[in-house]
Amino acid sequence: MSFPWHLYLMAAMYIFAGIMHFIKPKMYKRIMPLYIPNHDLMVKLSGAAEIILGIGLCIPTLKNISIYGIILMLTVFLLVHFYMLSGEKASAGIPKWILILRLPLQFFLMYWAYWYLNF
Repeated sequence: MSFPWHLYLMAAMYIFAGIMHFIKPKMYKRIMPLYIPNHDLMVKLSGAAEIILGIGLCIPTLKNISIYGIILMLTVFLLVHFYMLSGEKASAGIPKWILILRLPLQFFLMYWAYWYLNF
């Protein structure tokens, strides 16, 4: 292991999340904003991106590029989080207080990724 264990934990988290896009695509399609076209393709692309970026975190020459990719991806995913706050149907049955807590969590995840640029 050339990186701290928690970087590998982050990588595993993104790889798992990406795999879930392929195992449970309906769950992700339900929360896609209506203005985003081709939900099937977007769910697959976002899942593939999470898997690729998670793997990239474990490869020294790709780590920093993957970190920037994760930060960009999480920024784009904010669209989904804000959309889910727009109404009851968009919330997919998730309580509003959880949806609100997810917003600062996104920023924490961005900071967590950014923190590894120093390693």
